[in-house]
Amino acid sequence: MIALDASFLIAYFATDDVHHEAAVQRLEEAADVDLIVSTVTLAELLVGPVRAGNLESVIEALAGLEVTESPLPGDAAVRLARLRAETRLRLPDCCVLLAAEEKAAEAVGTFDEQLALVAKNRGFRVVSR
Repeated sequence: MIALDASFLIAYFATDDVHHEAAVQRLEEAADVDLIVSTVTLAELLVGPVRAGNLESVIEALAGLEVTESPLPGDAAVRLARLRAETRLRLPDCCVLLAAEEKAAEAVGTFDEQLALVAKNRGFRVVSR
């Protein structure tokens, strides 16, 4: 299982993104792996499509990739506060880590260097370039 962050998904959908080809390739390589995204990460991703008026096509594409939303658990506030204090990551990045921990993911998909470093230090494999 791979927990994806917004940078990874945005790169996948934005053909002009510097990481687009890497994101496409990594998802092709992970075709048989479960993909999850935190509710907060999903909201981050969907802002652009809402503004552009193509929300439904992105939602359909996510369904085609079999990306599953990982809702915040009941104790999310405390766990996210701890992650933020321990890692100094931005709260949205903490949501990626929380989803990865909550679902016992093997990896985190990100192009964010800080998140990648923290994820590695917490025992996750990082899927990126």
